[in-house]
Amino acid sequence: MSGRSGKSASRTYRGSCKMKQLRSILIVAGVSLAVTLLHFSGLFSFLENKTFDSRTKFASSYSYPSQDICFITVDQESINWARREMGWGWPWPRAALGDIVKYMQIGEAEAIAFDVLFTEPSVYGDDDDKAFAAACEDYGRVVHAMYADDASTSSDDLIFPVDPIRRSAGVIGSTVSAKDSDDVMRRGRISFKGDDGEYPSLGVAPLVISGMTIDEIKASHPVEKGETFLLRYRSSLDVYNPYRASDVLQSYYDYIAGREPLIPPECFTGAYVYYAYYAPGLFDICSSPLSQVYPGCGVHITELDNFLSNDFMRTVPEPLSIAWIVLASILGILAIAVTEARKSTLGNILTAIGSIMLGLVLITGGSFALFVTGWYILLVAPLASFSFSFLIQLALTYMLEGRQKRFIKAAFSQYLSPAVIDQLISNPDSLRLGGEEREISIFFSDVQGFTSISESLAKNPTKLTEVLNLYLSEMSSIILESGGTIDKYEGDAIIAFWNAPADQEDHAARVLAAAMECQKRLDELRTDLHKMTGKHFYQRIGMNTGHAVVGNMGSSNRFDYTMLGDSVNLASRLEGLNKQFGTYTMCSRATMESALAHGCTLRFRELARVAVVGKKEAVTVFEPMSEETFAARKELIENFDRGRELFYEGKFAEAKAVFESTKEKDPPAAFYAEKCGELLASPPADWQGVWKATSK
Repeated sequence: MSGRSGKSASRTYRGSCKMKQLRSILIVAGVSLAVTLLHFSGLFSFLENKTFDSRTKFASSYSYPSQDICFITVDQESINWARREMGWGWPWPRAALGDIVKYMQIGEAEAIAFDVLFTEPSVYGDDDDKAFAAACEDYGRVVHAMYADDASTSSDDLIFPVDPIRRSAGVIGSTVSAKDSDDVMRRGRISFKGDDGEYPSLGVAPLVISGMTIDEIKASHPVEKGETFLLRYRSSLDVYNPYRASDVLQSYYDYIAGREPLIPPECFTGAYVYYAYYAPGLFDICSSPLSQVYPGCGVHITELDNFLSNDFMRTVPEPLSIAWIVLASILGILAIAVTEARKSTLGNILTAIGSIMLGLVLITGGSFALFVTGWYILLVAPLASFSFSFLIQLALTYMLEGRQKRFIKAAFSQYLSPAVIDQLISNPDSLRLGGEEREISIFFSDVQGFTSISESLAKNPTKLTEVLNLYLSEMSSIILESGGTIDKYEGDAIIAFWNAPADQEDHAARVLAAAMECQKRLDELRTDLHKMTGKHFYQRIGMNTGHAVVGNMGSSNRFDYTMLGDSVNLASRLEGLNKQFGTYTMCSRATMESALAHGCTLRFRELARVAVVGKKEAVTVFEPMSEETFAARKELIENFDRGRELFYEGKFAEAKAVFESTKEKDPPAAFYAEKCGELLASPPADWQGVWKATSK
């Protein structure tokens, strides 16, 4: 190379490097700006809220509740006790609540807050309200609740307790919530301002009773927009020393009678006590990050706990959040830069995958770690920034160099089927989490007694691997040749489905044909497998057809092309159900009917109407067989059908006699005979003709 050409090449190289640097800077700037604008537009709010919920669940077990809080619950057992021992219906006399207040006074509790709206006079009359009010007034440390519509501050629209109870309250606490747009309680309010004054929330009202002002409480809270603040939930409401209302009342009555109380009054000394309903039908529920069915009282308790423990959630300031978005975008660019530095194709691929994983782990792990320490920082926007930067740089790099398709195919061929890889190549945007609902036919198989086989080869793992590989290879070849997609292997189990990702109108016929061929091939291999293991190899297969969600599922940094849904669970249950009938192949009515409608020539024996474990509704299940097998067993099957119909009708003695006649030759008949004997010994109260499965 001449000096001039060398200098030219050097300038070209330096120019190329500068272009890459400029391109990287523009990508970081553009992506950061776009993601920041999208974040402030609220586009990420839904997903961000969900990640907040996930972080709350994760971090909840790393923080500890205040020991100064407990709550009294009116659960079903308390209601039953009151009806049985006291003759009280529901609602209870409010004088009984006064007895609880008196016991709190005896125990010198710091305060008791009633998460109950006493907006109507007692059904037991004015004296009942007065008795309750007298106890509250004498104690002087009782919080009663009021309610208001968020849209109104007019005193005419505020809902207070009835007059004697309102006057007896040490403080009136507001139950006005601070729900997010998806109705989840991630925030709390310190107070509610009405036209006639400011009311502390039920969560901090006990502090007001203890002498603090609302302004002092606000000064100690990390208050955000709308005078709300993020709640830091604990793992469960049960960590706050729950007591049954019936136990508290019984303890009070024992105490005044001079007997040893079940719950000593000292248990409440210095405690902030909440009283709430827990019984079915009375349960005040809301949606929280921990659960969609969360006790409403738990929100108030969490608010008080955060204050007493000085353990608040704080939001990272917006400038730092924006810097976090920019940093994530830079990480996306660096991930590609590291990948391009590798020379080999394999190294390039492995580095790219590793860079993606590392970037996602750093961003996600960082946000989770901060959350545990009490700091909330954005997660979705930085993940979007990282992903967009990475993908844009990746697309530009491989588009300019003509290598995008080869990269995708090489990177993901290890864990996606060829059909899915082809979809990725034609549509790279599909490389993300998500799925679609479609009708599929599902296949579950399992080797009978594989644990015993494994134990017999425990000292020869090489032989066990050889046996398992032979079996799985032969069965998998049949499934793939029939157009099936293998979802996964779980030891000796094979899980597969048809009609995804490629459309197959006759998917039910295909799954049945594959199942019969698998059984046939296993018959041919049985002698060889017996020589290798000393055991007889049989497999049980369960099949179902129905709607399921199919697609890329998993976590943000690892996912599989798989299926989810009740129809999938049912297919799994049918595989195990073979054991209860002595069969090896079983399908649902949906699979049979769809297969017959698309040209299937198999014959089917109706086995039972079964309520499988985990489902209330019965499903009708069938044993598929070839025409030749059906013809050879025709008399046995006809006899079985007669017995089964008698079983459906509840004529167990007659059915048992029918099944007994063929049980030596027909395993399902033997199982039915035994079942009839059980039902004769213990007749069901409401017979519906349904065989209830006893195991999965």
